[in-house]
Amino acid sequence: MTEPMHQRILDNLATAVLVLDNTKHTRYINPAAEMLLQISGERIRGLPVTDIFVEPDSALQTLTETAATGHTFTKREAELLLPTGQLICVDYSISPFPGDEPLLLMEIQQRDRLQRITREEEILTQQETTRTLVRGMAHEIKNPLGGIRGAAQLLQRELDNPELQDFTRVIMEEADRLRTLVDRMLGPNRAIETAPTNIHDVVEHVRTLLEAEGGDQVRFVRDYDPSIPEFMGDREQLIQAILNIARNALEILTQHPPTNAEPTITMRTRALRQFTIGHKRHRLACRVDIIDNGPGIPKPLQQNIFYPMISGRADGTGLGLAITQSIVGQHEGLVECESRPGHTRFIIFLPLESSE
Repeated sequence: MTEPMHQRILDNLATAVLVLDNTKHTRYINPAAEMLLQISGERIRGLPVTDIFVEPDSALQTLTETAATGHTFTKREAELLLPTGQLICVDYSISPFPGDEPLLLMEIQQRDRLQRITREEEILTQQETTRTLVRGMAHEIKNPLGGIRGAAQLLQRELDNPELQDFTRVIMEEADRLRTLVDRMLGPNRAIETAPTNIHDVVEHVRTLLEAEGGDQVRFVRDYDPSIPEFMGDREQLIQAILNIARNALEILTQHPPTNAEPTITMRTRALRQFTIGHKRHRLACRVDIIDNGPGIPKPLQQNIFYPMISGRADGTGLGLAITQSIVGQHEGLVECESRPGHTRFIIFLPLESSE
């Protein structure tokens, strides 16, 4: 078997693989490891492994032990801290790599991926239940609203007093307002119209809109993966979906800026290979992160934040994130949220190819 064949096998493995020398400097990293550790292989080749991640509890002392003893070491449910600040749960094995030069082979399996898939399936089930409930409620509300508005119109025709007509006009306007609110709860009222779409064009459009709104109050950081190809999507609806998330971040940062840091929104994109969204596996997917350093979302709200009428702001309608989830769902994608004080991350997963 030739060396290029070995290279192709490693490059197409779903398991993250790193090859380190005896000084714990990186000699090779495969694409699965690049995706898991959120770093480019070209950038980190030759750097110490501690520049890629650290293990908070033992600082990867196992690497030194394996190099010294020559025995394979396996650890379950280890937590690795990435340079981005993200903490991932993994199983990893470190083995001596036979050859003329002493090397170490590190294999990493992400533990939280199965947990994420299970959580996503629960989210999709909850969304379907919510949609069914909202559709039923909308039907029950809109029918009597139509009757109320019709009765107010008939009454207005019979009234000669302009002051009394003002009252009937209020009834009709409020009925129309409630009908509009119910329509917004139902989400986008048209199917997506797909065309070749560039995700960076979408994200950049959102950033331009928010910079115009926020002025110099918030700093925007762009961290894009230029390898992401175009995909079939509805550009206008995706702009609306991402804008709903990013505008929430802008509003919370302007109202409650961090005391020890500059208010910042980070917009990040990454390509994902052989990635599962819900119960479907996709050969290629896109991940869009919208991250802010605001006060975070209260813990009790995090589980229900995508439900209609759930909002953490006194002046919020609670519909923006529900609409976002609906739009992304029409693209066979999903939205997740992670939040703690000083760090809130909304993650949008979008398939770039049809599901297998």
